[in-house]
Amino acid sequence: MTITSAVDQVTPDLTRLRFLFVNLYLWGEPGSGNWVLIDAGLNGAAEAILATAEERFGKDARPAAIVLTHGHFDHVGALPELLERWGDVPIHAHPLEMPHLTGRADYPPPDPTVGKGAMALLSFAYPNKASDFGARVRPLPEDGSVPFMPGWRWLHTPGHTAGHVSLFRDRDRCLIAGDAFTTVKQESLYAVLTQEQEVHGPPAYFTPDWAAARQSVEKLVSLHPAIGATGHGTPMRGEELAKGLAHLVEEFGEVAVPSQGRYVP
Repeated sequence: MTITSAVDQVTPDLTRLRFLFVNLYLWGEPGSGNWVLIDAGLNGAAEAILATAEERFGKDARPAAIVLTHGHFDHVGALPELLERWGDVPIHAHPLEMPHLTGRADYPPPDPTVGKGAMALLSFAYPNKASDFGARVRPLPEDGSVPFMPGWRWLHTPGHTAGHVSLFRDRDRCLIAGDAFTTVKQESLYAVLTQEQEVHGPPAYFTPDWAAARQSVEKLVSLHPAIGATGHGTPMRGEELAKGLAHLVEEFGEVAVPSQGRYVP
């Protein structure tokens, strides 16, 4: 583990690993052989993921599956190195995400013209090329269940990408939102460095469909989540999360949608 990463518990069976400016999650009971990796962070995160998995689940711990909220570079970056260690671990994603995970289609390019901070201005350098994980990639079950994660269900939450999904557990209303919304103003380098909490829209520089993004946030708000674990920012809970989400929905056009940009209506 390095100074670039930090680990904390969202729930007793959900561990967050923050590596630089992005989160990934490990689900499973301590010492369990049945655990799942949710997203895979940036290139360079593999050693931190392996160390976290070993501490949590034991030496040479290998997940039953990898579930991706989407396939942007900061959510699949460590996968090539991890798959070298783990072999043919199945990777599950929405069918609309599969072209980007099997080398068939690049993502729309990032948009540095959205402004709002240095992270956005630097986005011209963020990769948008497709990854190719071959036959390991499988569509999520049509019935909404999440492989090897009993009690969880997936929801299609497009906008940030066409095949973006979020995961929800009804028992404790825990939501793994991916980048459908964030709990930090991801476009701002200052906010990212300080991890100042704020319920915010999806990262603007990589969101091509704002109408769908708004509908996805509305769908997630209707679940009344008690815990919001996002791809960027510190997890939020309870009344603070509820108020932040309500404000985001009410003011989505002003709070989330950029005033200008390649994908702005």
